[in-house]
Amino acid sequence: MLDDFFVRALIAGIGVALIAGPLGSFIVWRRMAYFGDTMAHSALLGVAISLLMDLDLTLSVFAVAAIVSLFLILLQRWRALSADALLGILSHSTLALGLVLVAFMYWVRVDLTAYLFGDILAVTRGDIALIWGGGVLAMAVLAWVWRPLLASTVNHELAEAEGLNPDRARLVLMLLMALVIAIAMKVIGILLITSLLIIPAATARRYATTPEAMAVYAALIGAVAVTGGLFGSMRYDTPSGPSIVVAALILFLASLLPLPFARGRKGERS
Repeated sequence: MLDDFFVRALIAGIGVALIAGPLGSFIVWRRMAYFGDTMAHSALLGVAISLLMDLDLTLSVFAVAAIVSLFLILLQRWRALSADALLGILSHSTLALGLVLVAFMYWVRVDLTAYLFGDILAVTRGDIALIWGGGVLAMAVLAWVWRPLLASTVNHELAEAEGLNPDRARLVLMLLMALVIAIAMKVIGILLITSLLIIPAATARRYATTPEAMAVYAALIGAVAVTGGLFGSMRYDTPSGPSIVVAALILFLASLLPLPFARGRKGERS
C-alpha cells in the first residue's frame, strides 16, 4: 500500500500537470520558453517578499510574477533592447534579488532547496485544494480566451481585424502563467517549473493533429511524467522534482523515435 504522503504527492502533481499541459502548448506555439523561465525565476523574489512582510506565499509569488510580466510588456514597447536581452536581465535580476533578500533576513531560517527544486512529498491537503482549485480556475479562463489566443498565435494582425483583442488574450495568458507558477512551485520547484510546461507540450506536438488534441495530449503526458517520476524517485531514492523532469525527458526522447503513429513532420519547426 502507498503511504498517505505519496498519494497526496500524486494527486498534487497530476493536478499541476493537467493545467500545465494546455498552457504549455501555447508557450511552445508562441515560442515563449524563455519568458516562462523569467517568470519562474521571479518566484524566488516573491518568496523573499512573502517572508519579509509575512504575506501569503502563493499570493506573493503570483503578484511578483504578474508584475514582472507587465513590466516586461512595458519594456518591450520601449524597444531600446531586444526581447531576449530584456528577458535575460529580468530573469537573473529577480532571482538574484530574491537570494540577496533571503540572505539579509538572518532571523528567518529557510531551506531554499525546497523552493528551488520543489518538495512534492511534503504537500498537504490544503496544498492539494489550492492546486486543483487554481487549476480549475485556470482551465476555465483558458477556455474563455482559447479562440483569441489561438487566432493571435497564428496571425496577430488577422486576429485584430476580427476584433478578437489578441493583446488582452496575451495578457490573460501571462497572468495564467503567473498563477500556475505560484501553485506549482511547491510541487516542481522554481528552477524546474518551466520544464513541466514545455516538455510535455513539445512531446505532444509529435502526435497531435489539432491544437485541442495537443493540449489534451500534453496534459496526459505531463500526468504520466509525474506518476513515473514519483515512482522512480521512490524506487531509486532520487529527488522527486528532478525525477519528474527526467521522466518527462524520457517521454520526449521516446517521441523522437520513428514510430508509425507519430504525426510530426520531418523538419517541422518548433
